[in-house]
Amino acid sequence: MADVKKFIEEIKTMTVLELNELVKALEEEFGVSAAAPVAVAAAPAAGAAAVPAVEEKTEFNVVLKDAGAKKIDVIKVVRAFTGLGLVEAKQAVEKGGVLKENVAKEEAEKIAADLKAAGANVVLE
Repeated sequence: MADVKKFIEEIKTMTVLELNELVKALEEEFGVSAAAPVAVAAAPAAGAAAVPAVEEKTEFNVVLKDAGAKKIDVIKVVRAFTGLGLVEAKQAVEKGGVLKENVAKEEAEKIAADLKAAGANVVLE
């Protein structure tokens, strides 16, 4: 029993990263998973139509398709929500594509509305 207590005391001194590595090593060594078991949903009653649950997306990417005619206004908006400098914001607007990743729905909608108000063509993905 002394060995178990000694082992527990040693675990208490480990960092989170070291504990993570320990768990992964134990999973590999013994072929087990430390993940919590997931409860299986009950089957629908006979005659009831099975409707798959649609998971609502909570995080979005703000994607600039086109800066539009008012490029300077779009650059100002991009600087405001990204914190980029003038040169970096200008390059981001000229390049297009993802301007901000994994943004909460409300924030993404606000950013998109601000960019559209400035004349940009924006989509949320």
